[in-house]
Amino acid sequence: MALTEAALLKMPESEYMNEQQLAFFRDRLSSMRSELQLKVDETVEHMREQETVADPADRATVEEEHALELRTRDRERKLLKKIDQALNRITDGSYGFCEETGEPIGLARLLARPTATMSVEAQARRERMQKMFAD
Repeated sequence: MALTEAALLKMPESEYMNEQQLAFFRDRLSSMRSELQLKVDETVEHMREQETVADPADRATVEEEHALELRTRDRERKLLKKIDQALNRITDGSYGFCEETGEPIGLARLLARPTATMSVEAQARRERMQKMFAD
């Protein structure tokens, strides 16, 4: 029987990142990866199929749509990289633990963002430091 989100959240803290939980997140990340890869393939095919447009206004619209689609795909490409890194962390046993503090990231955060590498506190601290030194 597959583990549900509710069952995952009800598990005791002592079972954090056990085999069931790792399998749950491996499946979720693999599914996310497959969906993104499908979108990338669709975009490539869509861009190949584009016909030339004679009207300058229509051409500008088409080019703007392409630019927007490419920006979206670039974000998705970066997400694919993060998904691959998360899958590697599952393999090496570091998934679910903050890369900065070594503390558990937490199941709720991982459900919301399966590629998370830091706990909420560590991420907030990093963002405050970036904001402070960005000025």
